[in-house]
Amino acid sequence: MTAVSLVVMPLLGWAKLRTAAIIRSSALRADAYETITCAWLSLTTLAGLLLNSVFGWSWTDPLAALRPLAVCEGIEGWRGEGHEPD
Repeated sequence: MTAVSLVVMPLLGWAKLRTAAIIRSSALRADAYETITCAWLSLTTLAGLLLNSVFGWSWTDPLAALRPLAVCEGIEGWRGEGHEPD
């Protein structure tokens, strides 16, 4: 499921971004960025699981759970540095 999300979510996110620009929807644009973030979350989860499985690095799965990208995005949003609504 994680590998499928890694492929499908960016495509869906970019399609949502294009549609949001066409219909000028800030709500859809925000949802598109959340969808793209989901793809990054899938990547970190898959990387953590693979490193744990291949090398036995049990610390990689919890490290991936920290999801540095999502933390950075949250901080940007909190500071108001994200995309401005229409």
